[in-house]
Amino acid sequence: MAAPDAPALQGRADRVPPHSEDAERGILGSMMLDAARAVDLAIEKQIRAESFYIPAHQKIFQAIVDLHDRGRPVDLTTLGEHMTMTGAIAAIGGMAYLENVMDATPTSAALEYYIEIVRQKFILRRIIEVSRDAAESCYFGSDAADMILDRAEQYLFDISHDQRRTIKPWSEIVRATMVQIEKVFENKSGITGVPTGFADIDRLTGGLQPADMVIIAARPSMGKTSLAMNIAEYVATGRVSDHQERAVAIFSLEMPNDALARRMLCSCAEIGSNRLRKGFLSGDQHRRLVQAAADLERAKIFIDDSAGLDVVELRARARRLKKQYDIQLIVVDYLQLLHCAQRATEGRQLETAAISASLKGMAKELRVPVVVLSQLSRAPETRDRNAVPKLSDLRDSGSIEQDADLVMLLRRPCKYPQDPDFNDKSLAIVELAKHRNGETGIIRLNFHDETTRFSDRRETDQAAGNFQASAADSGEL
Repeated sequence: MAAPDAPALQGRADRVPPHSEDAERGILGSMMLDAARAVDLAIEKQIRAESFYIPAHQKIFQAIVDLHDRGRPVDLTTLGEHMTMTGAIAAIGGMAYLENVMDATPTSAALEYYIEIVRQKFILRRIIEVSRDAAESCYFGSDAADMILDRAEQYLFDISHDQRRTIKPWSEIVRATMVQIEKVFENKSGITGVPTGFADIDRLTGGLQPADMVIIAARPSMGKTSLAMNIAEYVATGRVSDHQERAVAIFSLEMPNDALARRMLCSCAEIGSNRLRKGFLSGDQHRRLVQAAADLERAKIFIDDSAGLDVVELRARARRLKKQYDIQLIVVDYLQLLHCAQRATEGRQLETAAISASLKGMAKELRVPVVVLSQLSRAPETRDRNAVPKLSDLRDSGSIEQDADLVMLLRRPCKYPQDPDFNDKSLAIVELAKHRNGETGIIRLNFHDETTRFSDRRETDQAAGNFQASAADSGEL
């Protein structure tokens, strides 16, 4: 018996969207024969009502799931009664159609084979739908090309993600969790995310966690770019607690890629940028520079220095980098230089809120920590003589504070003569002002201005003194 209510042909009249009526009947027949096993297996394999192409099959599948959820037996009789009560039996052509479906499936042994066929055909139909919608938008839509491209990429990414999203057995979840716990226990590090290379930051945060948006905020010239680049360097070169090298993406909206590379080389080699710019390098300094270049050349660092980037385009580029290179950390320098064309006419506050929400969405989508640099307003400098920042000082929108999982407020007391620590020229204070999943606190780091390099203060106070003396002897200071 032919299926009633067949969908209208889509696109060209000689093309029927991919489907297998026999495989769809096979799933439904198996469910009527062995509901206890077949229904759960189909749902676990991501089969839903819309996975079926024939509308009658969609109604039958939903009716079977409804009965199963209520704990009622599923067979030809109970299914017919249920569909009669809901008024769906007439839409499929009556009991005769249910009988034909069941007769076409003498056994449920091939259920997994039927499920895979239906799943593949459904994916193909979704791809066709996305492609058709994108084509329609290109011909008749008013959206920008970048917006259409990002939307199509997002839909395709969702299709791929849906196929991987399955319910894991509880035993598998427990085993995987124990592997992570044992790893932390063996290393004695307490690090559960991406290590930053800074012991005190890792101690409070447990590393930068997947799907977290991390804000590093400061007034201009405090070193927020330097701190982010130091973290990126440590992560990419494996100079972290677990010695694992990870791919890092950097979106630099302020500095060109060659300037960032120069800064990173100087920092890694511990050579003042002024000396490098003038070419006054000693033999030892040149050797350190060559070694730093060799180390950084091997690192998986990907820099995008496009100016005036729209957040939609940034997400599209990050998505491609993640797929191609398995990026484990993303750095955005900095938030206030991003744009959102969709909200540009609604005022900067709403535009910034949309940008912040989009960056958080990117972190969740790609399952990587996203470090976002942000400017602070002038409020700290007008509020008190020490210019201690607060969360409310995040510039342009309170949404940044709301969306962030971790907020680091950076300041250097030597910039403010009234500060009690004014004479400590190397001191940098990082306040973990917000930590959604952990404790907050104050972290004291060393900052070497000449090399734009941060370091753990408790371990390097003596080293900092040696560096200053060495630099003075070589004429660098």
